[in-house]
Amino acid sequence: MENKPKEKQKKQVPLRLSASLYNDLAQWAEDDFRSVNGQIEYLLTECVKHRKRSRKSATEEPEAE
Repeated sequence: MENKPKEKQKKQVPLRLSASLYNDLAQWAEDDFRSVNGQIEYLLTECVKHRKRSRKSATEEPEAE
């Protein structure tokens, strides 16, 4: 068993997708030279980064009085 840093460890998550969504993701993944799993991970990572930036900028805005 390997001892990887926590951020490098991967969790397995069962995921159910409609056939049409899977096909769209598979085509997008192929266009980006990724596996479907890699594409899903990439998209989720980008969404989480965007959410963190949005929350950070929202908390930094001065409140109107």
